[in-house]
Amino acid sequence: MRKAKNIFANIDITTIILFLALVVFGWVNIYASQFNDDMQFTLDFSTRYGKQLYFIIFSIFCGFLTLIIDWKFYYSLSYILYGLMIISLIVVLIIGGVTGGATSWFELGGLKFQPSEFAKFTTALAVAKFFNMQDSKNKKIKTKIYSYIIILIPCLLIILQNAFILVLYREGLSINILFLILITAILFLLSLLIDQKILIYIFSIIAVVSLLFFRFNKKDLITISIIWLVSVVFISGANYFVYDILAPHQSKRIDVLLGKEFDPYGAGYNLIQSKIAIGSGGSWGKGFLNGTQTRFDFVPEQSTDFIFCTIGEEWGFVGSLFFISLFIGLICRIVFLAERQRSNYSRIYGYSVACILFVHFVINIGMTIGLLPTIGIPLPFISYGGSSLLGFTTLLFIFLNLDSYRLDILR
Repeated sequence: MRKAKNIFANIDITTIILFLALVVFGWVNIYASQFNDDMQFTLDFSTRYGKQLYFIIFSIFCGFLTLIIDWKFYYSLSYILYGLMIISLIVVLIIGGVTGGATSWFELGGLKFQPSEFAKFTTALAVAKFFNMQDSKNKKIKTKIYSYIIILIPCLLIILQNAFILVLYREGLSINILFLILITAILFLLSLLIDQKILIYIFSIIAVVSLLFFRFNKKDLITISIIWLVSVVFISGANYFVYDILAPHQSKRIDVLLGKEFDPYGAGYNLIQSKIAIGSGGSWGKGFLNGTQTRFDFVPEQSTDFIFCTIGEEWGFVGSLFFISLFIGLICRIVFLAERQRSNYSRIYGYSVACILFVHFVINIGMTIGLLPTIGIPLPFISYGGSSLLGFTTLLFIFLNLDSYRLDILR
């Protein structure tokens, strides 16, 4: 460990300030989402805003502990922490508590602990150490496969998103892979929007026309045939996944989002109320504690997944823009710090932090304004939840720790 007098000598104060600003802003909006005319402000830890204050204090304390630990601790235990996380994700599927139809919690007394929130920083540590141990920048096919496996294992156990795709790109992933991912996403949407038989006919016609009007050799013929076959299988698989594997309420949410179904009192209720709340805020908002949608609980889960509704209604477009700027400022600061690292390990971990925060930010706000399906993902540092706040705080503060040692870590 470092000496106590040097603990904050090289800690990036700008990042700390942005973090504290977001945490305080989140707590204020959690209080607003729970407010009613009969409520008096007290530090009642039975309320959500009271519990969140406790979570904030505890998370900051854990963040402080994270800063005083020598960076070698994280590096040497990267794979061990990752392995423990994988085990916990498996165990929670077997004996975990059920919330919202998902088995994702350990219940210890009156407290709930969600291990998936800690999968983010443990996976980031494992990915950083793996790339740091390679001789070249993600160029060997073997290196690529192993890196995908490290990321995909927790992805199969939880919805971790594709946050690490940008990390892989920064470390040498071909632009063709990103282009392929984009094409896959577009094809997935088309598979849900257009009847699959019609879409298969369209792809078949395109393939035949390509073969008739262009002079292809035998190799190109095989390539086009393979692309056609993969597309047909993918189109059929996309529909099967959404309508046969996903839970009925999840499939319905996707249909409502895509405009295939209108369900204002069922799957579409959250989205409709969310849009009303955000839109009613106008330019300047209705004012702190004056949001009608917020105060009368029209939006379910407004202190957790839909906390941005409170921001939009009470602070308006200007307040929402300020919050978005604050969050983007934090992400940009993390990227700046990552680029100044002298070690691959610290740089890769820093990019992982930025990507994870960015993906959560985009998906959470996207689902509240109807651009993305509702999948129950928290807004980092803003949404109510002890596991979420502690997980994101640990994720960020480990990077601040590594950054403070940037002159000492050379590889």
